[in-house]
Amino acid sequence: MNKIFSLILILSISSCSSIAFWQSDEIDPDEPRELVDFNERFEFTENWEKKFKGENNLNNFIPAFSGGSLFFVDQEGNVSNMDIESGEVLWETELETTISAGIVAGFGKLFLSDDQGNLISLDQEDGSILWKSFAGGEVLANVDVDAGLVIVKTASGFLNAFNIETGSEEWSYRSVAPNLTVRGSSSPVINDNIVYATFDNGRIGAFNLKTGLPIWDGAISFTEGVSELDNLIDADSSPVLEGSRIYTVNFQGNLSVFDAAQRRMVWESQESSFYEPFILRGVLGIISADSKISTYSSRTFEDSWKLEEYVLRELSNPETFKGYILVGDLEGYIHAIDPLTGITVARKKVSRNKITTLISRSDSFYAIDEKMRLFSLSF
Repeated sequence: MNKIFSLILILSISSCSSIAFWQSDEIDPDEPRELVDFNERFEFTENWEKKFKGENNLNNFIPAFSGGSLFFVDQEGNVSNMDIESGEVLWETELETTISAGIVAGFGKLFLSDDQGNLISLDQEDGSILWKSFAGGEVLANVDVDAGLVIVKTASGFLNAFNIETGSEEWSYRSVAPNLTVRGSSSPVINDNIVYATFDNGRIGAFNLKTGLPIWDGAISFTEGVSELDNLIDADSSPVLEGSRIYTVNFQGNLSVFDAAQRRMVWESQESSFYEPFILRGVLGIISADSKISTYSSRTFEDSWKLEEYVLRELSNPETFKGYILVGDLEGYIHAIDPLTGITVARKKVSRNKITTLISRSDSFYAIDEKMRLFSLSF
């Protein structure tokens, strides 16, 4: 009798252990993945941090750089010029308006947009306002500038050019916008006197910088659904230019590569993302809308590696820095990933809030969380 009881007890304990074992391995598909252990190659160092006002939910508050200065504007219109090494504030100014996107530095000026659709130009030396012009609608993405023009893309699909000295409108183009779009927008990119822009209708266009006349356009992807939600194909990430190739991606669409000389698409893969692709050490990569990372050979476009360790962790935009891929997540962690293997090699928790934006400059990189705290880091 005692032997039977002992056997039953052993089987019961074994069964419980087995159940616990299988439960620990189960992954809830609707929950963010738990972080897994990794072999650390190096450590992140936090250099300084500064708190600003407002929120950075749309990843549209990004620092700008010029010389030894870092410029930043928060949602409440507070503009700061900081020493890039120490974070010391060199000057501050208040614009007394709600900012929707910013900030860009170029040719001795700063450019940003408010929630009333105004494009504002400031002097880099002291933050004084040089001019203000109506941009044609709400602007949710940074502008791009050259020596003569400021190029603005509005949330309603206008692509407008303004004189950099006076703020007068030089030309305007309006894309055909769908009835339903994702709230967000991509920045235009100027290269070799051509403006490249992606639009909410899932297309990319190339325009003459001086005149605004369309040169060519192409579809990143086509709508295939039956409902308006199925047909959301917004291109909310900026095009990435590398040599003669242009890399684009859209929501519920494709990662597509265009040849600028041939003016046509040369490769595509089904993807859905809000962030621009990254290209590093022969690898072309994308962070999908569910935070899966997929990579391809940037030369042959063959599949490379896929990383699902961060699925549903609401990853930030990817930033390439010192040969690694950097991403932030919903718990305030920053991760460094080897682009050749997809292996995580460093990690640091810098905030209690979600990291929404990463950008690098020289020997440091910068993270902004959703509560508008700016961190300077290095390794």
